[in-house]
Amino acid sequence: MNSNARYSSWFVVVVAIFITSLIVANITSVKLIGVLGLVLPAGVIIFPVSYITGDVLTEVYGYAQARKVIWLGFLCNLLAVVVIWLGQVIPPVSFWDGQTAYERILGYAPRLLAASFLAYLVGEFFNAYVMAKMKIATKGRWLWTRTITSTLIGQGVDSLVFITIAFAGTLSLKVLALAVVTQWLVKSAYEAAATPVTYKVVGFLKQQEGLDVYDHDTRFNPLLIRE
Repeated sequence: MNSNARYSSWFVVVVAIFITSLIVANITSVKLIGVLGLVLPAGVIIFPVSYITGDVLTEVYGYAQARKVIWLGFLCNLLAVVVIWLGQVIPPVSFWDGQTAYERILGYAPRLLAASFLAYLVGEFFNAYVMAKMKIATKGRWLWTRTITSTLIGQGVDSLVFITIAFAGTLSLKVLALAVVTQWLVKSAYEAAATPVTYKVVGFLKQQEGLDVYDHDTRFNPLLIRE
């Protein structure tokens, strides 16, 4: 980021993409789609983008900035959920006949909501932590090893936490395990395929911002907002 602004325009663009992909994924995940014989939530189309942009944030701007954005994404998603819920509970006008459809598509079950929020926080923080630590260990080389490894761990934890909390007790252990592995592999493959794009974006931003942050002295407590 340049010396004339605390947050550059490019940083704001990356944050906007991160938060938009997160919120859109949560809304569209109500629909199930079939891809190559697999049953997946439609949110899988864009949710991995939040991990890709999360990698970009950590790689270019450092863990401390990524941590702020992760919490910002959490709060923005919470705001979206609250507004959607208010839209549901406020009585509609007498001539509007879409209340049932609204509730079916946008209504959130408390258990699913809790699973989604917790999985997001745990997964994103694991992803950012692994990216930052591996960057130091590799001395900034082999970006692909960091993006893929952090995704495998972050998406793995995300899928495990979400599926377990959301569906434990309603599905057999075998089905739960299959659901976790399927989502984990699909999302990880998505980001691996996007590695060339990630390289270009990271290279462009490092050049534009004049930044290449290494988190040698960073405190990795996810609850800290300020260093």
